[in-house]
Amino acid sequence: MSAKDKSADESSIAKLIHEEDEDLTGFQWDDGLVLSVFWALAFVVFLQFFTRYVLNNSLGWTEEIARFLLITVTFLGAVMAVRRESHIAVELAFRWLSRPVRKALQYFIDIVSIVFYGFMGFLCTQVAGRTQQKMVSLDFPKSSIYWFISACFLAMTIYALIVFWRHLRSGSSRLIDPETAKATGPTL
Repeated sequence: MSAKDKSADESSIAKLIHEEDEDLTGFQWDDGLVLSVFWALAFVVFLQFFTRYVLNNSLGWTEEIARFLLITVTFLGAVMAVRRESHIAVELAFRWLSRPVRKALQYFIDIVSIVFYGFMGFLCTQVAGRTQQKMVSLDFPKSSIYWFISACFLAMTIYALIVFWRHLRSGSSRLIDPETAKATGPTL
């Protein structure tokens, strides 16, 4: 390989690396919590696979812990998605509606989301209060996972209220003005 080809390869690699730089300014400490729990889940699932198929002697607690870690990642991720306004939406229908209709529909979606998160949090606290069981593999109350989910729904409700207030104040969102909104949504 000639020096010219080597130089061209190095410049294209440098350009590729530079293009892949991500803007991490929208991430907060709770996003790191989601990532940490995700990697704990990955470790437990790998440990389960390794002990079951390689050692032929499965650890009994890994399946239950993996299930609860998956629930944890799901609800922490949902809190992050509400905060970042990155839940999925059917944007195609909004493109053919007038701006006032899009605005009214955005406010309706915000209100329904707030009511849904609040009601689900209420129901979850009722389930948590009535659950007296312990986990099968560990001597730990199963109600703790329901209390955690309730806290996540509370956080989603608070973030949804903040997002609704921002939509009211600014009069814009990614559904109201899709051509000017950021792809990942604003952060709180």
